[in-house]
Amino acid sequence: MTGRREPPARRGAPARKPAARQPARRPAPRTPSASKPARKPPRGPRRPPRRGTKLGNPGRRLQAALLCLSLVVALLIGRLLQVQGFEASSYAAVAQNERLRTVAIPATRGVIFDRDGDVLARSVEARTVTADPTLIPDPRAYAHVLAPKLGVDEEWLAGRLGDRPRRYVVLARNIDPDRWRDIAATLDPGTGKPVMGIFAEVTSKRVYPADTLAANILGFLNASGQAGGGIEREFDALLSGVDGEQTYERSSNGGKIATAGIRNREPVSGQDLQLTIDRDIQYAAQQAIAAKVRETRAQSGTVIVQDVKTGEILAMATAPTFNPNNPGKGSDDNRGNRALSQIYEPGSIMKALTMAALIEQGVVKPTDKFTVPGELRRAGHVLHDSDPHGTERWTLAGILAKSSNIGTVLAADKLDAQILHDYFKAFGVAEPTGLQFPGESRGLLPKAEKWVGTTRYTIPFGQGFSMNTVQAASVYQTIANGGVRIAPTLVRSWTDADGVTHTPQPPEARPVVSAATASTVAKMLEQVTAPGGTAPHVKIDGYRIAGKTGTAQFADSECKCYRGYTASFAGFAPADDPRIVVSVTLQKPVRGHYGGMLGGPVFLDVMTFTLRTMGIRPTGTKPARLPLTW
Repeated sequence: MTGRREPPARRGAPARKPAARQPARRPAPRTPSASKPARKPPRGPRRPPRRGTKLGNPGRRLQAALLCLSLVVALLIGRLLQVQGFEASSYAAVAQNERLRTVAIPATRGVIFDRDGDVLARSVEARTVTADPTLIPDPRAYAHVLAPKLGVDEEWLAGRLGDRPRRYVVLARNIDPDRWRDIAATLDPGTGKPVMGIFAEVTSKRVYPADTLAANILGFLNASGQAGGGIEREFDALLSGVDGEQTYERSSNGGKIATAGIRNREPVSGQDLQLTIDRDIQYAAQQAIAAKVRETRAQSGTVIVQDVKTGEILAMATAPTFNPNNPGKGSDDNRGNRALSQIYEPGSIMKALTMAALIEQGVVKPTDKFTVPGELRRAGHVLHDSDPHGTERWTLAGILAKSSNIGTVLAADKLDAQILHDYFKAFGVAEPTGLQFPGESRGLLPKAEKWVGTTRYTIPFGQGFSMNTVQAASVYQTIANGGVRIAPTLVRSWTDADGVTHTPQPPEARPVVSAATASTVAKMLEQVTAPGGTAPHVKIDGYRIAGKTGTAQFADSECKCYRGYTASFAGFAPADDPRIVVSVTLQKPVRGHYGGMLGGPVFLDVMTFTLRTMGIRPTGTKPARLPLTW
């Protein structure tokens, strides 16, 4: 064979094994910068790897970010579907409610009339001025131009107009419509355009056309329209009616959107009320008692005029009084009704009641004779009459005509205390009048078992118990009405929203003494206004007058003692056919204190006017004459 031969092995050398064929090596590629292969840098000492440190994985971070972004997008899409799909109607309702506003539409309050239909109190249209402070650009500038028109303090108004973020504040109430139009026409000092954010709500305000006339009977409404006393408060539910309601959508400037579907619930007007009061008689009574209070510098005074046959109150006057159109200017005492709220010890006008009880029980007669000393010792005390005198010989009629305390005690000794107590109660002393008037005080009459010490002797002549002026008038109404007590009334009727007129139940009529006893006492009371009595100056040409003077010590609650006097006069006319009762009371007069001299002239003026106003003619009969002495 031809070819390459292996060289012969050297002698003594081991035979070589044939070497394994190695793959051919390729030369390493050369870099342009060097023709020789680069040397590896020498390795330094190996650093141990840091514990807890891993190399980040960019792929995983990207996946996590995409997942979070997907979740956020899914939540947003879900919320969008919830709001615009499933809950769209509820959110639309919420948005609408933000624009809607509901305001009350006050019911028109009922009118109060006197017995002849003359208006004593009525309601007229008015405005409540409000503001949205968020719409007021410059509260101080607005306050400067609006304060004079609203009649409020400028600083206060600026505070109200700047009371953000509130959107509703009241600026003024009871604004007349004409005055509101002037307010609405006010120009913004900055723009010269009408003011923004000032609104008005239709309401009403109470008006008393005759100002102070019958104010203490009528009462008043306060600034918030709430009844503050008198008839207004007692019959508030009947007079006030039922308020309506209006709901409307507000525009961006706070106005009403006319086409947005305003909803109304119409109010129901209050009922009209007719009183028993005669405004002319009421005016005469108020003028007379106010003049006497000023003249005598008395603390206060009251007059009651009552119809004998019906029990109706024709006048209930008190002085000082107040103007219900502006009740805030009156004091608490003057805003009340003293004829019912003020109780006092009546004094000698109650001797007529004691005489009626004695005569009804048959223990005495008008002509019975009594020896009356100048002083009388009872229960360790000495009793006196108002005018000092020696021993007198008077009949029972004379004791009443002379208003003798001592003579009354001597006569009352003939009657058991419990019996006399029961007659006082039957005449209405310290009992509710039945008028249910706010603030009425019924007075206090001790139980018979507590008539101990001097009380047993002072009560028969009018001291040691208390009552109000209406109760005093009721005693004389009972005597004048043949012994039948008719509870006093102030309301004749009321008319509802349908025009139907309603009348209250007739007042209770209760016999207290017989007609014969009442007639006898009436004749005895005539002697008081006759020559020899304590009030001979109380006379009206052509009319027979029966009445009684009263002068009592005033129980002062401040010192818890007697200080000052109560001067009074009560009576009726014509004495032989009684129609009218008048009761007059003056508390703590300074100039004089006798009931005949102070209360008598007021009685005379009011009774004369009432008889003429009511068209009551004289009977033409001659006055009764009873012996006063023996």
